[in-house]
Amino acid sequence: METYTAMRHFADSWGLLAMAAFFVGAVVFTLRPGSKRTAKEAADIPLKDD
Repeated sequence: METYTAMRHFADSWGLLAMAAFFVGAVVFTLRPGSKRTAKEAADIPLKDD
């Protein structure tokens, strides 16, 4: 089996599943209950007068 064909089969099956899992994980991480305070602090960084 050629390398290209093997990589294509991997990307069509497990690669797509891994990317979907990463996307869902990133969304869950962003929308978790404790992230609002962290996001607010990060948004206020440019406005802080050091």
